[in-house]
Amino acid sequence: MNTKEAITIIKSKRFFSAEFIKKDGSVRYIRGMYGVSKHLKPNAKPQPYKPAERGYLTIWDMAKKEYRLLNTQTIITFNGQPIQK
Repeated sequence: MNTKEAITIIKSKRFFSAEFIKKDGSVRYIRGMYGVSKHLKPNAKPQPYKPAERGYLTIWDMAKKEYRLLNTQTIITFNGQPIQK
């Protein structure tokens, strides 16, 4: 599986799991879903940039019950399969 296939599956709004490298170099495991808008706060500040333009996807993390940014360029595994660069 490659990164483009993983992004296509993520954007199909299915549950998924992935491991990726965070900005600080540590590895994070996430189980989540793309396109969740139920938990948005009405008084939240707008983001100063569009994450998609920088290669990030906004994901609802099911374990932490918070939104997370997933860097699509640093995905290591997706649904248990290694990502081929």
